[in-house]
Amino acid sequence: MSDLEAPLRPKRKKVWVDYFVQFRWILVIFVVLPISFTIYFLTYLGDVRSEWKSYKTRQKEHDENVKKVIKRLKQRNPSKDGLVCTARKPWIAVGMRNVDYKRARHFEVDLSAFRNVLEIDKERMIARVEPLVNMGQISRVTVPMNLSLAVVAELDDLTVGGLINGYGIEGSSHKYGLFADTVVAYEIILADGTLVRATKDNEYSDLYYAIPWSQGTLGLLVAAEIRLIPVKEYMKLTYKPVVGTLQDLAQAYCDSFAPRDGDQDNEEKVPDFVEGMIYTPTEGVMMTGRYASKEEAKKKGNKINSVGWWFKPWFYQHAQTALKKGEFVEYIPTREYYHRHTRCLYWEGKLILPFADQFWFRYLFGWLMPPKVSLLKATQGDAIRNYYHEMHVIQDMLVPLYKVGDALEWVHREMEVYPIWLCPHKLFKLPVKTMIYPEPGFELHRRQGDTQTAQMYTDVGVYYAPGPVLRGEVFDGAEAVRKMENWLIENHGFQPQYAVSELSEKNFWRMFDAGLYEHTRRKYGAVGTFMSVYYKSKKGRKTEKEVQEAEQAHLETAYAEVDQPVD
Repeated sequence: MSDLEAPLRPKRKKVWVDYFVQFRWILVIFVVLPISFTIYFLTYLGDVRSEWKSYKTRQKEHDENVKKVIKRLKQRNPSKDGLVCTARKPWIAVGMRNVDYKRARHFEVDLSAFRNVLEIDKERMIARVEPLVNMGQISRVTVPMNLSLAVVAELDDLTVGGLINGYGIEGSSHKYGLFADTVVAYEIILADGTLVRATKDNEYSDLYYAIPWSQGTLGLLVAAEIRLIPVKEYMKLTYKPVVGTLQDLAQAYCDSFAPRDGDQDNEEKVPDFVEGMIYTPTEGVMMTGRYASKEEAKKKGNKINSVGWWFKPWFYQHAQTALKKGEFVEYIPTREYYHRHTRCLYWEGKLILPFADQFWFRYLFGWLMPPKVSLLKATQGDAIRNYYHEMHVIQDMLVPLYKVGDALEWVHREMEVYPIWLCPHKLFKLPVKTMIYPEPGFELHRRQGDTQTAQMYTDVGVYYAPGPVLRGEVFDGAEAVRKMENWLIENHGFQPQYAVSELSEKNFWRMFDAGLYEHTRRKYGAVGTFMSVYYKSKKGRKTEKEVQEAEQAHLETAYAEVDQPVD
């Protein structure tokens, strides 16, 4: 058997859950989609109502809500109440991991009012927003001004708070880094009820660097100041088909945005947006985009494609047509390009509603798409949830750019999931060592895509049912994820913790660095108030005993190699 050949697996006997999943589309069509559309519409009306208010009024409401949160925190009795959690219901989160920590005893703080855009400062090029502002909301406000966040995650429902405390990426991350790298300041309520503003050069700089990836375990985020960039009305998108081995596809992906001469910061050589999709072990399409004015887009001979219309083909299928018709160029309205994967949830929509990509469905019912991920989770129950954990993969593998080919081969061998999403991002060399960090000495190797200040990484997005599951064969999803996590640890990769994780505490702190995180936990009183990031990310139901131990422990990191930063 060759290295790329998947192992032979026995057939799996179907159980009742298989049939429920197969016909789940009935529930989605008649229950989830109508309720989702209603929620989307009501949310939109709420956003519009907020936008009608003056910035002064929004700020006043924000200040009042902050006072309520501080008052609530000070009501907590550490000896009687559990660890602090937000009052957000577990199923509402967009992430796929179990939010089982909320099933144990905990002290709730309501942050549901924090969903306003507080200010768009055109002089400082800063957007000041609350944590529940989502990507659809902020792009609707900024793009008409020819402004945008430097990194706009593709799915409308993703919130600022989730992208900061967790993980966020977009096709512009090869220029600006991950979402959190574009944040200028965080406004955080600490465990003792103190409101602080953390920036990279003030007295709370250690907190500033520790917030990303901390999963809200250092304090409660109530606002963030995020970098804005000037944009144009359209995205000029080039679709380039590639055929070859997985290593060939990986090299073509690198060449699409990373000059081989190392001139990575040259605006003339590096596109504004990059995205790759691997459709089979031998076929892929690489897309590069540059902002374009409406005057350029509307010139004679140029094609404009408004991909946001409900009846349009799903974006990943539209891009796949390049494999048949060859390289082509088109102009997409900027905001529609940003949210190109929302309607079909990348390609997960094909599993949820197998016929939703068909012409007749798109025209008649496409305006109802997508189903809200939160409602899909709310209607699945434990049995279905566990089935998806075993028979379905939603994982992101963050790997150094030069190891993308190896990662693709690993995914093919162990999971056989297609399509695969490729999105590059800078991983900056910072003044302090954060939870994720570049390979030591990367700048000495001068590899393709790297600069002196940042190593180029790539998100290898693995989202779909594995090949063995589609063929009705035995597949151990938990074991496959464990193997993936071990591969990432061995190759200096990282696993975003929105996904289901099988990491033990030992391996969690082998993958991530604990030094700065543990330091800020102790310094700002988070120990005994907020649960640790591993405890919050851990798979499975949390018991009362675990909660008590987490409250009493000083988060000993026996397995972590802790480098204590200097205050």
